[in-house]
This record gives sequence, structure tokens and C-alpha cells, in this order.
Amino acid sequence: MADTAMSGSGSVSHPEVPAPAPASSRTTALQTAVWRLRSRGCWTDAAALLERDESPDAALQRAALLVERCLFTAAGWPEAEDALRTAEALAQSDDARGAAACERGQLAYAATVLGVRDRADEARAALGRAAALLAPQAAGRPLLDYRRGLIAEHLADAPQAALAAYRRAHAGATAQGDPLLLSFTWRHLAGLALREGELAEARHGFAESLRIREELGYLVGTAPALAALADAEPEPEAARLRAEALRLFRLLGGVPTWLAAQLSPPAAV
Repeated sequence: MADTAMSGSGSVSHPEVPAPAPASSRTTALQTAVWRLRSRGCWTDAAALLERDESPDAALQRAALLVERCLFTAAGWPEAEDALRTAEALAQSDDARGAAACERGQLAYAATVLGVRDRADEARAALGRAAALLAPQAAGRPLLDYRRGLIAEHLADAPQAALAAYRRAHAGATAQGDPLLLSFTWRHLAGLALREGELAEARHGFAESLRIREELGYLVGTAPALAALADAEPEPEAARLRAEALRLFRLLGGVPTWLAAQLSPPAAV
């Protein structure tokens, strides 16, 4: 089920967290601290750093962090809902309202794909609202395209529609210079290639995703990237990659929770 989720903003451009341009060295330091916590799966602590900032941008970033926490841990739903309502209330432009709707769609998607509650209709409606609000060249468009691809792939089982959405997201992330979002688009394009038996293409995409995450220090996303690459590699390389993924998974306290089944050793016969 995928590392279907994440992104944010810190010292690097981040797919899930639309961050305003730093206004001061203090803002830059704050965003760096938020990124370091987020990249290690400490979403609650990262969100807490933003509590004193009552701006719409900070509210949206805080909501995005808590939505991501839900996808990785299957916990924290009430806190994410509260943060989203605040972000929605504070949004003052179509782009801000569209970005909040995109997060609303992601939260509903996460609840559905993790089996917490079927909110598929809400996810589609929220992302449709985001598409109507975000201008064609808005910074949030590539992330929206990526998330629409997730809906198509994992909820609608429509791989061709997912492929088109991921390709749009990939092109947008490339144009915007957003490496973290590229790590997600590479991963999901590779997943569709693997589904079609295109092993060389799948290996390339998974390897690019892993490379980017390691370079960015996105530790919480590295274990899923290792496990994904293992699915496209022969033994013994696949076993080595899964062992490294399991080590990181345990180091982070079993996050993301949905990776546990993929990394569990086969039962003895």
C-alpha cells in the first residue's frame, strides 16, 4: 500500500507542506528544525514548533504534518482534523483554500487506504475542490496531481489514470525543483512499471527514489524505499535491502506501520 503519503517543507522544498519563503534567519532556522523532526517521524514535535505562529501558512503546514502522521502511524486522527479545520478557517486565498482541500483529501484517503473508515467519496470530493481552487501554475498543483494518482491507483484500481497523474506530478516537481516530491513520483511510477513486468524501468525508478531520500536525509521514508527496491531486485540483493529496511523500521519504532507486513519474514512451513 505504499508510501502513499508524505511531503513537507523544511530546509528543502517539500511536497506536502506548502511553505512560504523564509522572511528571516529565524524562520529558516525554524523550518530546518521542523524538517529534521519530520524527517525522523517526529510529526507531533514538529507541529508543536509551529503552535505560536498564528499565520495561515503555519496553520496549513501544521495540518500537513499531522495528516502525514496519520498515514505513517494510523493514529492521531482527531488532532489532524482539528488542525485541518483551523487551516481551512484561516485560509484567505484560493491557493490557500485549495492547499487545505488537498490536505483534507489526503486525510480521507489515508483513513480509507488504512482501513480505518471508508472516506473515499470525501477524498475524491476534496481533491476535486482543490483542483477547482488551485491555479494551473500554482505551487500545489504537482502535489495535487500526485495525490489524484494515489486515488486512481489505490482506491479506483485505474492504473492508466494513475500513470497519467503521476507523470504530471513528476513533470511539475521537476519544473519546481522539488526533490522530495520527485522521490514519491519516481517510486509510484516504478511501482506501476513493476506491475507491468518492466523490471529495468522499475529498478531505475525505485533506485532514484532511494537515492533522493538518502541525499535529503528523509529517514522515515528510506525504509519504504529500500523495501520497494527489494521487490525489483534478485536475491541475494533483495534480502540485503529488506534487512536494511527492517533495521531502519525498528530504529524508528515501527514506522510506517503499514510496512510491517511487507518486512515480516515468511512463516515456516
